[in-house]
Amino acid sequence: MTSPIDELQKIMTQLRDPENGCPWDKKQSFDSIIPCTIEETYEVVDAIHNRDWDNLREELGDFVFQAIFYSQLAKEQELFDFNDVISDLNEKLIRRHPHVFSDQVFESDEAIRANWDKVKQQEKAAKPLSQNDSIFDSLPGSLPALGKAVKIQKKCAKYGFDWESVGPVVDKVREEIGEVMEEADRVPVEQSKLEEEVGDLLFAVVNLSRHLKCDPETALQKANLKFMRRFRGIESIVGQQEKSLEEYSLDELENFWQQVKNTEKNEQ
Repeated sequence: MTSPIDELQKIMTQLRDPENGCPWDKKQSFDSIIPCTIEETYEVVDAIHNRDWDNLREELGDFVFQAIFYSQLAKEQELFDFNDVISDLNEKLIRRHPHVFSDQVFESDEAIRANWDKVKQQEKAAKPLSQNDSIFDSLPGSLPALGKAVKIQKKCAKYGFDWESVGPVVDKVREEIGEVMEEADRVPVEQSKLEEEVGDLLFAVVNLSRHLKCDPETALQKANLKFMRRFRGIESIVGQQEKSLEEYSLDELENFWQQVKNTEKNEQ
């Protein structure tokens, strides 16, 4: 009996068939489907945030299809195939979880994480940093800025370049706010310098999130959803009065915002 994964690989092969395949699929390359992969990743995340489990099931299928597609391209170029990908993954998971698949015991989550990092370094056959090497060499250049900032900070922390308590981190955020406003108050404003200071502020806020053990991407996503939910509440109030947003002053809209906010608190 053919497994669903085997069937999927057959479908993928047919889609790429030079004679009878899909015109769009036949044209694709590793580079051309990168935007699709990024889009599918965010759609998986959205489904999870929305707790839309039926949609998550569908989006995970689309996400798996990306891996199948890349593997088919690699197979055609005699690089590797999907079975190689899965075999490598199985071996890596077992190797990186000796506390599950062997009798090795760790005393804490921190010890487990430390071993994970140790195994990763062994896998990469890491050598001492030379003059031309950097701890940032393994960071993908295409990472979104927010996630990349977290990874940069975590890598530096491993080498002791980090504050030991949250107090100095908060002080740094305050310092960066002051520098942003100093640039914003200049006449004329030097936009490139202002942008640089805003970037420093965002980097400091990411660092604060990390020290507070909050994922900044998740926190910001939730803030976005909360803001949109509350603004839709404003739109609902305005719609009930058969008017448009433009007909109200900022103070009136802020009053509606507080009404929506208070209603949410009372419902909790």
